[in-house]
Amino acid sequence: MHVRDVDLNLFVVFDAIYSEGGVSRACFRLNLTQPAVSHALSRLRAMFNDPLFVRRNHVMTPTPLARQIITTVRQALNGLETTLTHTHRFDPAQTPKRFVIGLRNNLEAPMLSALVNRISTVAPLVEIATVRSERNNLERELAAGTLDVAIDTLLPLSAEVRREQILTEHIAVFARRGHPQLGSRLDKKAYLRMEHVCVTSRRSGLSFEDFQLQRLGLTRTVRLTCQNFATACHVVSRSNMLLTASESAASVLEDPGLLQCFPCPFPISPHVNYLYWHATAEDDTTNQWLREQLRAAAALLAGSQFGRRNGRAKMRPRVGYPAPASLAAE
Repeated sequence: MHVRDVDLNLFVVFDAIYSEGGVSRACFRLNLTQPAVSHALSRLRAMFNDPLFVRRNHVMTPTPLARQIITTVRQALNGLETTLTHTHRFDPAQTPKRFVIGLRNNLEAPMLSALVNRISTVAPLVEIATVRSERNNLERELAAGTLDVAIDTLLPLSAEVRREQILTEHIAVFARRGHPQLGSRLDKKAYLRMEHVCVTSRRSGLSFEDFQLQRLGLTRTVRLTCQNFATACHVVSRSNMLLTASESAASVLEDPGLLQCFPCPFPISPHVNYLYWHATAEDDTTNQWLREQLRAAAALLAGSQFGRRNGRAKMRPRVGYPAPASLAAE
């Protein structure tokens, strides 16, 4: 069988069914009728002499062959889209485009706030979607185009994945404003004496902060472990527990003034974030534009200082998050 004998639109349908896990959702994504998508799937099955998807618990589960070919199919579709982008230059002011960014939970609120504020007027037809990306699948997703870019810590990926350091988040300690056991500073003894909230997605094992403390021969008392920083910040703002996190964590609060921020009394390494994209997108003007917007958003975060806006004048400048509109003019 030759490419000239194949309807390439069939692979668009294949990718949609694979991604959405069902024909109905693929129809919605592609804006096609169910008979049209079902007919395309039948043609694909005949072409590969394989069912490609089997229904299990109301989900279309890909067969081994479908899993084998999906990465190649997505790379090919992504390559075609890149070619079309080069032919029709991307104009952010007039071109509808959906970007998918792999982003960690603690960076989502501050990074999206800075990014949306930057592009909302210059790119009114651009849609931004952030997703959680499993690190062991990151290279495959970038290659397939299911992720346009990703931001994460330094990862052992091949040279096919381009990367650059984009943002360094220093570690701070948050407590509720007016905490009865704290004054104007937080020392080592107070930190170890008090109870803590820990944010981690791991079911077992040490968090980043506890691993760093263990290397110093220290152990803190963790009273609550949760999965996201919004929960942690709200709990800390209403209790006497402490939260050790990057300075951008407090951006998830509607009123960051509920928290006060202290320098961490122990030498915990900062979170160093890298921007990742695939080599096939290196010269893609659309991807280049997105990367430039993310660099600018990261620079805005790097220039923000949570501590000074919250009465911590002695706290040295560190990575934080952009000021709300009410504070921007101050």
